[in-house]
Amino acid sequence: MKTRITELFNIEHPIIQGGMHFVGFAELAAAVSNAGGLGIITALTQRTPEDLAKEIAKCQKLTDKPFGVNLTFLPSVTPPPYAEYIQVIIDSGVKAVETAGNNPAKWLPILKENNIKVIHKCTSVRHALKAEAIGCDAVSVDGFECGGHPGEDDVPNMILLPRAADELKIPFVASGGQADARSMVASLAMGAEGINMGTRFIATQEAPVHQNVKDAIVGASELDTRLVMRPLRNTERVLTNANVERLLEIEKEKGDDLKFEDVFEQVAGVYPRIMLEGDMDAGAWSCGMVAGLINDIPTCKELIDGIMSESEAIIRKRLDGFLAA
Repeated sequence: MKTRITELFNIEHPIIQGGMHFVGFAELAAAVSNAGGLGIITALTQRTPEDLAKEIAKCQKLTDKPFGVNLTFLPSVTPPPYAEYIQVIIDSGVKAVETAGNNPAKWLPILKENNIKVIHKCTSVRHALKAEAIGCDAVSVDGFECGGHPGEDDVPNMILLPRAADELKIPFVASGGQADARSMVASLAMGAEGINMGTRFIATQEAPVHQNVKDAIVGASELDTRLVMRPLRNTERVLTNANVERLLEIEKEKGDDLKFEDVFEQVAGVYPRIMLEGDMDAGAWSCGMVAGLINDIPTCKELIDGIMSESEAIIRKRLDGFLAA
């Protein structure tokens, strides 16, 4: 399948593995890229730019296919050394960057100078148009279903994707609710030129996370995610667990007086305990509603090959069959 996304990133299939904290390591990124998609290493999971350089080098030993690096720009009193992380990306020869969070305009010139393609994650059409205006090469349009931060507009992909298609000139991928060939074909029909999958890629053989995490996703239904930190306008969709339910109780108790410090225990520093140690009640971790569609733990190649072959079957047989009837 050829789309503007496959052409832009020089990949075989229009499938991107989204950047995920304590998930996007070299092993997973390489497996996705070797299967024809675009694997992504998460920069800020690496404690220092030097650690990122080592992780990129590790990935380059595992694949000779294109892969990218996710760089999330967060508001912070003491921000990470973004300039150093970007220099590592440049020096390592990586040619794709997925940006997220704050506006990446400050960093686009140096990325462009080094022929690095930038895809920015957006949760609204207005943000996607801004990304296009500042020079991003593509955007990932994240619907309300998505794990992690869905924004504050609550627009699901059945509306958001065609709205993006109506407005954007640059290509975009659909993110949120993406798990299989049905997701792919529906997203293409609504104007996307590929899909971005996060939660689905956690439940793969190569994802370097604890088995408990993968089992939790397989065992979850579409009703098992929760929206936390809404009163702080920092909404995150997470999989429910004991500490998440406690977090929601605190939000209810505090009401309009809620401060981040009130839920610090449930959200700060929990990812290593969950992803690496398998402590599933440690706190809030990002998971999409798409968990309800995930029933197995395949290899990345099995997953991607299945999506592509089944997509073709849906298009050529099911959809074409309606026209022939």
